[in-house]
Amino acid sequence: MFESLQNGITGALRTLRGQGRLSESNMRDALKLVERALLEADVSFEVVRAFMDRVTEQSVGEKVLRSLRPEQQVLGIVYQELIHLMGPIDHSLHLKGADEVTVLMLCGLQGSGKTTTCGKLGRLLKKAERKPLLVAADLQRPAAIDQLEVLGGQLDIPVYTDRQIKDPVVVCRAAVQHAKRIGTDTVLLDTAGRLHVDDELMQQLERIDRQVAPQQIYLVTDGMTGQDAVNSAKAFNDALELDGVIMTKLDGDARGGAALSVKHVTGVPIKFVGTGEHLDELEEFHPDRMAGRILGQGDLLSIAEKAQREFDADDARKLQENLEKGIFTLDDFKKQLLQVKRLGSMRKVMGLIPGMGGLMDQIGDVDPEQDMKRLFGVIDSMTPSERHDPTRLIDQSRRRRIAAGAGVEPHEVNELVKQFDVMSGMMRQMAGKSRREQMKIAQQMQREAIQGNGQLTKKKKGTGKRLTPKERAKLKKLRDKELRRRRREGKKE
Repeated sequence: MFESLQNGITGALRTLRGQGRLSESNMRDALKLVERALLEADVSFEVVRAFMDRVTEQSVGEKVLRSLRPEQQVLGIVYQELIHLMGPIDHSLHLKGADEVTVLMLCGLQGSGKTTTCGKLGRLLKKAERKPLLVAADLQRPAAIDQLEVLGGQLDIPVYTDRQIKDPVVVCRAAVQHAKRIGTDTVLLDTAGRLHVDDELMQQLERIDRQVAPQQIYLVTDGMTGQDAVNSAKAFNDALELDGVIMTKLDGDARGGAALSVKHVTGVPIKFVGTGEHLDELEEFHPDRMAGRILGQGDLLSIAEKAQREFDADDARKLQENLEKGIFTLDDFKKQLLQVKRLGSMRKVMGLIPGMGGLMDQIGDVDPEQDMKRLFGVIDSMTPSERHDPTRLIDQSRRRRIAAGAGVEPHEVNELVKQFDVMSGMMRQMAGKSRREQMKIAQQMQREAIQGNGQLTKKKKGTGKRLTPKERAKLKKLRDKELRRRRREGKKE
């Protein structure tokens, strides 16, 4: 998502590193590269100009130029301005009470994903204990009615269709009356689109707006179309006075121009974003999280929220009980990884973790799913006691035995144990915390990633300086010595 924009902005900010004391001149040179990245991502010129004026005004100030880490100061400024550009947060659908019918109208160009989004929105409403009715009001595209009926069948949501009537306004009015009769409380109108904005389309939508009077009108726009999406959004907003935008196809090679421009152009919030073709891949839009993704800092909070929905409650409770006793084993580690697989493809999940998006680009064609299978093979080759306390028990001879059993190299076993040590520390940090406290920890990790540009750097205790290579080698030597001591103690036991 936003790969070219991310690479352009982060590349521009990297030019500020290692230049010693910065001047207004080289700061402006770096900001010109940021501006170019935005224009190449198809962000509206008007939006880019306003955005860069605000960023430049803050970045060339005395406070930033004389700071110890000016590139981090600029990163923070860009991050806040991206949030301002795409905000505020508004996910509300302004639904009436269950005894009244709320009408929501979806509009947009043909191919923007209106029909699929109609099904996704219906699914969200159903999960919120509403009773939605999908209405096939797209009489322009022959397959649209069939597609909506299929989606309704998959979701067990009723669909209103009338293949005899050719006027979509009549279909919409009849659908609202039908909703009242059958007791549904939310009507979703899937209206027609065109390959481009034209008078006939706008007149048809204006007639639906006047005669059906939907409570909310949402524009569904394709996030991959860049400047075209911005132009069409302005045309729809001028004709209908939109209440919100739903942006689709952000899982593809979206350049980011639409997401950064559409709110500025229309003045209405982005409500939801589509992140895939599956019916559960519609997310609430959070400007701060999207800004983090654009700057390559991941999105820990979205992972945490999805995990709360997808993870097995019994397993989570048992893990919590063990952690409170100070117990976290490789069996628990494996269960957590299996849970992570339920969140989606590993590449997609890793892209939401600070610093991991760039790593995925570097490893190229490596298949994380296959690597996970190898990792499970290593764990399954261990004895129960080794899985319970790998750091203390797994020495060189055990490592060779486990590697032979799993069909991997001994160093891969060693890497797994190191990963487990990091994971166990994080899990113990979360132990005993409420969900709100865990979310605060995740937010803190996100802020640290933004401030540290997604890179974890070890520091001397009591100072803010990076460790030198010599100091890091000394620290590693001490850690290895401590690890050998623990293993010797384990053998004596």
